[in-house]
Amino acid sequence: MRVVLQRVSRASVTINNKVNAEIGDGLLILLGIEEEDSGEDIKWLCSKIVKMRIFSDESGIMNNSLLDINGDAIVVSQFTLHANTKKGNRPSYIKAAKPDVAIPLYEEFVQVLEKELGKPVGTGEFGADMKVDLLNDGPVTIIIDSKRRE
Repeated sequence: MRVVLQRVSRASVTINNKVNAEIGDGLLILLGIEEEDSGEDIKWLCSKIVKMRIFSDESGIMNNSLLDINGDAIVVSQFTLHANTKKGNRPSYIKAAKPDVAIPLYEEFVQVLEKELGKPVGTGEFGADMKVDLLNDGPVTIIIDSKRRE
């Protein structure tokens, strides 16, 4: 399971010209799911995400977590995070989980993140054509892969 965290001042997800979710200060989380991902990956990632100290304290040093600032989050499923670009110019998405595996894991990820964060989390819609708008704060962008924990 792979995530791209973007620290934002604001973010929103629009589907069919309708805003599905929007937040102020917090994280936009792009989530890529592979076939072999499990609940263990979800628990580890969600715990890591909410405790990641990437928000500035009163001295301007990144010492605060999403929990510390009572920030919000939006989770957007993005299978393209598992693109293989080694051969040719057309990415292969063979490692990305198929919907029958990915959808339940995506939904579980959102539920676990909500529990860790203690409040609702905004979402996109799995498989939909979404427009994601964000103001990256910093910019701060972090990539975390649950298969590379060392």
